[in-house]
Amino acid sequence: MLAPRLSRVLKALAPPRPLVHNPSEPREMPLGRWNLYVGGAGARTPGYVNLDLAAAPGVDVVADVEQLPFPDNLFRRVECDAVLEHVRHPQRAVREIERVLAPGGYVRIVAPFCHPFHEHPKDYHRFTPDGLKLLAGGLEIVAEGWRTGPTATLLVFLLEWVKLWLPWRAWRALAHVVLGWLLFPFRYLDLLLLHSPHAGRIGNHYFLWLRKPGG
Repeated sequence: MLAPRLSRVLKALAPPRPLVHNPSEPREMPLGRWNLYVGGAGARTPGYVNLDLAAAPGVDVVADVEQLPFPDNLFRRVECDAVLEHVRHPQRAVREIERVLAPGGYVRIVAPFCHPFHEHPKDYHRFTPDGLKLLAGGLEIVAEGWRTGPTATLLVFLLEWVKLWLPWRAWRALAHVVLGWLLFPFRYLDLLLLHSPHAGRIGNHYFLWLRKPGG
């Protein structure tokens, strides 16, 4: 009984995430009647068809992004946030997204550059900005930049480094809570560092807004 109780306590005490999103990132591209959210897991995504690799509450369609079960030119907007690192063939996945995207529609792709290993269920890739843009293919790049910056990189790696020294899962969970609360105020340094032309040397996640020609 102790483990479930400890889990509930730690969840209630969970610290803020050690990152802030770039306030300059565009967010409000047009939505349409049909919009697709890739990899939303159990998160609620109002206005979107929520697709994931595994069934979970809130998932509308269980499918692989490399083989989308939708007709061509259907969706006005597609979100693909922190998914491509878990896909065996990211170029194939982006071509599938391009196929189901309506002419004139938009897709937002976010992918990690400097980030710890994380399996959901596997973790295959990291992307530099140049590498991510190579995936665009026939899609037009309309906006790009760092979603999360160098301070986020430093904090997430520091949290993982400390947990490496702790032999028991409960200790690691407790360390995550304590250190998370102590360190999270430093995340706001990224609001300054994201203006630096050198922030990308250890940037955390990069974003692309892409548009399908036509429409």
